[in-house]
Amino acid sequence: MRRMAANPLYPLIHDFLTDYLPLKRNCSPHTVKAYRTALNQLLDFAKEQKDIRLAEVTFDMLDGGMVAAYLDHLENTGGSVQTRNHKLNCLRAFFGYAVMRDPSYVVYQSGILGIPFKKTEKAETIDYLSEKAVTALLRQPDTRSKKDIRNLFLMILMYDTAARVQEIIDLRICDLRLGDTPQVKLHGKGNKYRTVPLMADTVAHYNRYRGLYHAGVPDHSQAPLFYTTRKNICSPISDDTIRVFLNRYAKAAHQQCPEVPEKIHPHIFRHSRAMHLYQHGMDLTLVSQWLGHASLSSTLIYAYADTEMKRAAIEKATGNYFPEVSGEESPYDINDDSVLKRLYGLKP
Repeated sequence: MRRMAANPLYPLIHDFLTDYLPLKRNCSPHTVKAYRTALNQLLDFAKEQKDIRLAEVTFDMLDGGMVAAYLDHLENTGGSVQTRNHKLNCLRAFFGYAVMRDPSYVVYQSGILGIPFKKTEKAETIDYLSEKAVTALLRQPDTRSKKDIRNLFLMILMYDTAARVQEIIDLRICDLRLGDTPQVKLHGKGNKYRTVPLMADTVAHYNRYRGLYHAGVPDHSQAPLFYTTRKNICSPISDDTIRVFLNRYAKAAHQQCPEVPEKIHPHIFRHSRAMHLYQHGMDLTLVSQWLGHASLSSTLIYAYADTEMKRAAIEKATGNYFPEVSGEESPYDINDDSVLKRLYGLKP
């Protein structure tokens, strides 16, 4: 069996993701997942660029040019400037850790530090659905199907609570409390919790869903609220599973309501709910608390987006009345990328 040459990259990645971040830095699982995703994407990009096996990717290949090319690719395929900067920050942190472990790795770190963060616009636009589009989307599941009943309730809960997709995935049965004031406890970023009230229609859909998926399970159960079962193993529903059925429903809804994009992302429910609350008169401070934002500045984007919507409407209504202005080494041979990633902590 051919042996893989000694490669310090993967042992360092393993220690970074499984020891340094969660134990020494006390980072939350969400934070560790973000770093893992950035490293995964960079490694896969380098593998494709070099046309080699994942096990053959080394520090030498992850120079400033490769990282810059990866970031450009990320942005050119739909990633925002904020996403690009976040990935760069994750990669800088890893290379900083490598230098902390062995100062000789500074030669690799220097190329990454030479890549600047991109400036972002002070005000951004956001993707959100109109209330008509949300209604069209929620009409797509076939409620004669058990799985579609699950999917419908998940979408309703995501919209009603304006929760992040990971917050939905992390929910347990005990997090929903149907007392005098029905509410759900969400575990958000920074290991912070917030409680959000549930509307009556959401509770009705929950009761139907629970009767099908959690019949006889006590209210205090720690079982995942949304789950999938494969080979008799029950696991929390995955982000990928949610994205697949959302896009299937979006494609169908687009035929009935062109306001629904043919492809959507789970976060669009969060944006849409926040925008609708704001448009119906909820104060931005309350919207900020609802969303679990660390500061009000993060919520101001909805005020800007609403102003842009009003400007566009006024512009459309104004028409063409105004005249134009002119003149202006391992003992194993690792061939399976999935096995390699699990071995070094790149996959949970």
